[in-house]
Amino acid sequence: VQLQASGGGSVQPGGSLRLSCAASGSTSNIDLMSWYRQAPGKQREALASITRRGGTGYADHVKGRFFISRDNAKNMVYLQMNSLKPEDTAVYYCKVPSSPVDYWGQGTLVTVSS
Repeated sequence: VQLQASGGGSVQPGGSLRLSCAASGSTSNIDLMSWYRQAPGKQREALASITRRGGTGYADHVKGRFFISRDNAKNMVYLQMNSLKPEDTAVYYCKVPSSPVDYWGQGTLVTVSS
């Protein structure tokens, strides 16, 4: 499975961005898809996950601001980010858990600054 994240950029505080992640390759068995981020000097953290059937889960600190969705027909997962804050500045990654190793996209940079 290959993952390609896109949609990052620079935005002012309070703004919104929509990230996209395209999955290709052996995608028929993909169930869970997730978004993570890694801020400078910090560990990578989980943000949101979605199952093939649409079940979602969010980290507490993004609930109500970030929304994950997916299009199974297009093998896409999205992250709608609203009310962005400077502390949301990070590289955002999509992930598909697998064994023995997870699949990760290359990351897309989000910068929130006035």
